[in-house]
Formats: sequence, structure tokens, C-alpha cells
Amino acid sequence: MHSKPIKQVVKRPDRVIQFGEGNFLRAFVDYIIDCSNEAGVSDCGITVVKPIEYGTFERFDKQNNLYTVILRGIKNGETSVEKQIVTSISKTVDPFTQFDEYNALMEKEDYRFFVSNTTEAGIVFSADDKSEDKIPGTFPAKVTKLLLQRYTYFKGDYSKGFIFLPVELIEKNGDNLKKCILQYCDLWSLDEGFISWVNDANIFCNTLVDRIVSGYPKSEEETIWQDFGYRDELMVTAEPFGFWAIGSDKIELVKKELHLKSGVEIVMAEDIEPYKQRKVRILNGAHTATVMGGYLCGKDIVEECMHDDIIKNYMLSCIYDEIIPNINLDKKVLKDFADSVVERFKNPFIKHKLLDICLNSTSKWKARVMPSFVDYYNSEGAIPKLLTLSFAMYIAFYKGLKKDADGYYNLRNGQRYKVFDDEYVLEAYRQNGEKNSDEVIKIIMTDKNLWDMDLTEFDGFYEAVCSYVDEFEKHGVKAVIAKVMER
Repeated sequence: MHSKPIKQVVKRPDRVIQFGEGNFLRAFVDYIIDCSNEAGVSDCGITVVKPIEYGTFERFDKQNNLYTVILRGIKNGETSVEKQIVTSISKTVDPFTQFDEYNALMEKEDYRFFVSNTTEAGIVFSADDKSEDKIPGTFPAKVTKLLLQRYTYFKGDYSKGFIFLPVELIEKNGDNLKKCILQYCDLWSLDEGFISWVNDANIFCNTLVDRIVSGYPKSEEETIWQDFGYRDELMVTAEPFGFWAIGSDKIELVKKELHLKSGVEIVMAEDIEPYKQRKVRILNGAHTATVMGGYLCGKDIVEECMHDDIIKNYMLSCIYDEIIPNINLDKKVLKDFADSVVERFKNPFIKHKLLDICLNSTSKWKARVMPSFVDYYNSEGAIPKLLTLSFAMYIAFYKGLKKDADGYYNLRNGQRYKVFDDEYVLEAYRQNGEKNSDEVIKIIMTDKNLWDMDLTEFDGFYEAVCSYVDEFEKHGVKAVIAKVMER
């Protein structure tokens, strides 16, 4: 068996600097650029920079930076498995062992794009970073030093800036990266000419990304290698679905230079907020509206919920009847996205545990479901029965919490399950555990620290939730879902 993917290394111009080498970048950004290269719309080699001192590039070196992406899931109602050997990574650089090569990157004029995924905690400012540090601690401080070097080397040439494409999962990731860089400019007393160059020669895009990447298939590696006919220690599995929204007030300039073509939906627009709303309300909202009830019905993973007609049909009605009508995007676009979400939830290759999704469900219901609830109420003049039911299932999941040395827990059919949320939330349920259901519901719904409003002010909401929770205790959650769906 060959020791690396069987494909010719492709030499391309070094156009992209990428901080991070993890599974998501390789199965998403690097895969998209590879598809675009193969389609002939771009010709970009990626230089991968290790963002932290931990780890090595040994596996990349051994495989000439080649690796396989395996996309597995449901497409158009059928099980789909596709593979692609990715050739877009041209080189790797470890700043901690190859500092001179790392430093020299800024002197190469072909680089134009700057990609990063340094985790949600990566785009931060720290006053502890000093301008004299060889390699500062935070990612934005590293970028500031690199930009200063490029500005100096090219004598302030405005054509040598970057288009930044951060894919960290934080709100307005590009704006926040730029904000941190400008804070370092201030902290380090950098000159006004450089600050103007940062502002005007560089484009900091906000991005929204969506693809479930399940990572390296350790339990299947030998079987997959036999099927491949080669060993691949960098292979990565993901779902077929992908979406990348790129937003900037200079988006027309970005479109002229960034050419992408793959099976992933790619949107470039000045404002990508509607696409964020689409994802949060439909994908995340459907998850949050369903998973707690699904768990209380005896299910453990998302796929199981999609094979139970009662739970599945409840989720579909939430999406198509109560969420989509009040999102300000083309309804066909929304329906197509919702259809893809349903296929994703049915993916037999991804075992997405319900309890993992239930983490911090109070803030999730507030961010993901409550906007749809409020919009429906304002539009229809009445509470949405299914999103109301979702809140009742949230209450039932938390109500009666207990605490021991292992943390907060509740019971399903006599078996413990752990509940994770902010301490304030968990204590609100635990301390009121001996009160009757209606009292607990009133305490939770009127707590403005949780919801920024008194939820009992929505006419009929409190009474409906109390009724649902009472019926759960008499008949079980699944029977109540079925009964509500019949109305």
C-alpha cells in the first residue's frame, strides 16, 4: 500500500497565507480552493502557518501536503460518499522552528489572501503582547507585526495589502480582527502612515461558514485505506453540505479577485446578516426547538429523531410553518436551505448527540428560537403553538434539577443526565425544584436576566406552557407532541 495519496503534486503561485491547519480549514476552505483550482477559475497555492507552538507538520511533510477529503451524507434523498485528493496546500511554515522563512513571507508580493481559523478565542487583544516580541502570543498581534513588516518592505505600497477571510465562529470576525490590529497599533504607538495603510490597503471581510466536519475517521482508518489503496494520515470526513458567506463594504473589489467554484454555496454580499439569520433561525433554531423534547422522548442522537415521524414532523412544521414565514429572504431560497437542513439531520455518518446540542439551552433558545417566536406573535397576533411547545420542552428538560459532587443533573426514565448551563440558570431551577410546575414556570418566564423581558406579557404564552408541562407529566412528551400536531 502506498504511504501517501496517489496524485501528482501541483505547483501553483503562493497566493494564500493560512493560519491554522485543522480539520475544518482542510475540509472547507482548502477544499473549496482546490475545487476552484481544478475548475480553472483560480490558481492559488496555500501556505499554511502553524498558529501555536504545540504540534508539528510531520504528517504534511510525509504526504507532500496532499490529503483526502471524504464527503458523506444524504444528497437529493440518496446516500452519497465522495472523495477528493486535495492539492491546494503548497507549503507549511512553523514560525517557532522556521522563523526566518516565516518572516520572509511578507516579502513575497504574490500573497493576496489571508485565511484564519484560530478558534473562537483566537481573535482577541492582550496588552501583554509587546512590539518587541519575536512571536507575540495572540493571533491579531502576530498579524499586526506581519503587516508592519510588509508595509515597511514594500514602502507603503497600497497594492500589497491583503483580503482577510477569517472563519472563526464569532460575530463580525473580520471587523473584530481589524479592531484588535488597530488596538495594537495604538498600544505600540505605530505611525499614522501604517495605520492608514491597514485601513485602506487591506480588506477585512466578515464571514459565515457552515459545514459539519467530523474529522479523522480513526475507527475506520484501515478499512478506508484499503479502499483507497494508500495510507492517508491527514484524511478528513465531512458532510456534503457547505455554505460560505463573505461580506464587506468593498465586496465588488473582493469579487474581482476571489474566484471560487465548488459544490459549496458561496455568497458574496455587502451585508451577510440575512444569511446568518437564515442559519441561526432554521438550522440552529430547529435543533434547539427539538433536541430537548427529542431527548425526553428517549432519543439520543439527531438521526434517531429524523426516523421518528412524530418528532420529525414536529420539527418540519416548526421550520416551514412558524420560522420561515417571518425571515426576510426569498422564500424559495429559504425553502431550499430548509430542505438541505433536513437532509443534513438525516446524515447516517454523523452521530450528533442530543445532549451535546442541549448545552447552554437557555441562551440558545433566547438567541435561536425567541426571535422567530416574537416575529410570529407580532405578525399573527397569537403565539405560535409549536415554538411555544418547544419552550415547554425546555422547561421540562430543566425543571427539578438536582446537584451533587458531579454537577447538575436531572432524570429521564430514572436515569441521570447532566445539564450544563450558566450557574445562574441552573441555580434558578434547583432552588425552586420543590415548587409546583406553574410557580417554577412563572419564576423562569418573568426573569428578565434570562430573557431581557417578561415572557408572560405575550398573551396566552404562560398559560399554554403550563398546560403543556402538565400534560407532559400525565401523558409523556411524545404523546403531547402528537396531540398538538393533530390540532
